[in-house]
Amino acid sequence: MFNIGPWELALILLVALIVVGPGKLPEVAKSIGKGINEFKKVTTGYKKEFQDAMDGVESPVKQLVEEPQMAPAPLEKQEDPILNMANSFESTVLEKKEEAAKADTVSVPAKEQ
Repeated sequence: MFNIGPWELALILLVALIVVGPGKLPEVAKSIGKGINEFKKVTTGYKKEFQDAMDGVESPVKQLVEEPQMAPAPLEKQEDPILNMANSFESTVLEKKEEAAKADTVSVPAKEQ
């Protein structure tokens, strides 16, 4: 983790012994150990909360992926009243045009030769 060899560790302990003193060194080591332990508890709590949140997101996604995809049901064709009215108007207009065209045509008898 920190890549500290035995000589570096011995030097750190010697400096700590000189700075703190032999009487208070066990108390300092104990408080450092408690601090590290508390830090581990806090980080473990955050990890657990984060993992719970991720599991809450993953489970619905996994369920959607693992379920067989069903084709959506076809939508029923609904009649559009405006479109129906336009179609009936168009057919009425076309019928009247055809009747007018038939009335305007005059049959002319063919000439005999």
